[in-house]
This record gives sequence, structure tokens and C-alpha cells, in this order.
Amino acid sequence: MIIQQTIENKLGQCFSPLHLQVENESHKHSVPPDSETHFKVTLVSGDFSGQAKVRRHQAVYKALAGEMAGGVHALALHLFTPEEWQQAGGDVPDSPNCMGGSKKDPAMQAKG
Repeated sequence: MIIQQTIENKLGQCFSPLHLQVENESHKHSVPPDSETHFKVTLVSGDFSGQAKVRRHQAVYKALAGEMAGGVHALALHLFTPEEWQQAGGDVPDSPNCMGGSKKDPAMQAKG
């Protein structure tokens, strides 16, 4: 839970969010129990106004550069302006299930 809290703190400081939710989705992937490697971030901030989605993603990755270099494998980013968040009705899509990478996956073993 340390990495999740760090992500929440950094994003809270960098973006003055109206809404911020960080979910650890590592349990949906082929990682050891209690891992902190895969996260879903929902962030609503006026800072994103006028920015394309790519610029928003770049800003979040810049804010979390240390975490990305230190063990976070994946971020599912859902980044909204307040207006977009209102139009979406506060709905965020579910993350897809892991599609592989498991040592138990016969397709992955055949490649090894």
C-alpha cells in the first residue's frame, strides 16, 4: 500500500484534483500476492483543460517517473476535465483482465 499512497500523494500535489482514485489492480495480473505493480488512476482536474489526452498522460507519467522506474509496471489512466467528468456521469470503464504473461500460460511457455 506504500506505492499506492505515494501515487495518490504525488498526483494530489501536482494536479489539484477535484476527484482522485487510485486502485491497485495488481491482483488481476500474474504477479506475487500483495504486489503494487499495476494501477488504475482516475483523475479529474481543471489542469487538463485545453490539453489533448497524450499531453495529460505525459504529465502524469512525468509526475510518477520515479514510481515507473522503480517497479510500477502499468498505469490505466482515466484523465478528465471537470466538464468531461460531468458529461461521463462519473463513469470509468473497467480495466480488462490480464491477457497473459503467466508462467502457467502454455502459449508463453512455447515461446520460451
